[in-house]
Amino acid sequence: MKSSAKNIKLASVDDLFKTDEGRADDERERVQEIAISELHPFKDHPFKVLDDEKMMETVESVQQYGVLVPIIARPLLEGGYEIVSGHRRHRACELAGKETIPAIVRNLDDDEAVLLMVDSNLQRETILPSERAFAFKMKLDAINHQGRRADLTSGQVGQKLRSVDVIAKEANDSAKQVQRYIRLTELIPPLLNMVDEKKIAFNPAYELSFLKPEEQEMLIETMDYEQATPSLSQAQRLKQFSQEGHLTEDSMLAIMSEEKKPVQDKIMFTSDVLRKYFPKDYTPRKMEETIIKLLEQWKQRRLQQQDQQRRHNSR
Repeated sequence: MKSSAKNIKLASVDDLFKTDEGRADDERERVQEIAISELHPFKDHPFKVLDDEKMMETVESVQQYGVLVPIIARPLLEGGYEIVSGHRRHRACELAGKETIPAIVRNLDDDEAVLLMVDSNLQRETILPSERAFAFKMKLDAINHQGRRADLTSGQVGQKLRSVDVIAKEANDSAKQVQRYIRLTELIPPLLNMVDEKKIAFNPAYELSFLKPEEQEMLIETMDYEQATPSLSQAQRLKQFSQEGHLTEDSMLAIMSEEKKPVQDKIMFTSDVLRKYFPKDYTPRKMEETIIKLLEQWKQRRLQQQDQQRRHNSR
């Protein structure tokens, strides 16, 4: 029989005399100061960190009060740390001239890190369409990967559908809308930037995402020539022509040069704007129903006030 002595790991003297409380304390996460230069941004981080007015306000806060909420980072094999949550705080410290930042170091695998990074950033009040699109895609890939590791016999399609439902529930949105956002990641950067800048609306952008990359490049040239962006109906026809293999420079120009119908005045609110007025468990549909109900009550009160005013004036 071969000796198994080489597999025995001897405890150190410190470990032998350490109490259970001491061991638990070793495993407990601590806030520690980490050098700014030791921290690196998350790979393919989908959320933009801009040196805008809000950033300058954060810099002033850091200079006056310090960083009140520690960032979360994970150790890198090659040394240093990868920021999982807290990229804006890290940038504010850089601009404020800080040498260190309070951080919680957590051992996370790639999928765990992606889920934490996405969920912590999706809580922000203002999120660009491109940020939400790539965040949902990264989260979907991470959940799918975790599912394949946990159950290698599960079907990929079934797992994907369940994953989308999970993301939709946590985002207080529909699975269909989550999939539509993820579809935006198929847009080439110049078009996606136009969506962020509100030069192209969300629904036309979704339809344009089905165009091949070279067709999207051609569309940018056509939009520049026509000095116009596609409406929803034009985007749908561009998609149809592309799928039928008939989308050429001439057909694209013909579609884009059509005179658009006059656009009626619209008032649009994004869920990010309305979310702060509703409980977290409210779906977009429930929010809409509540708004209509409140508007109806306001209308009735206004009619009553007008009626009372008319009666008063007739006396």
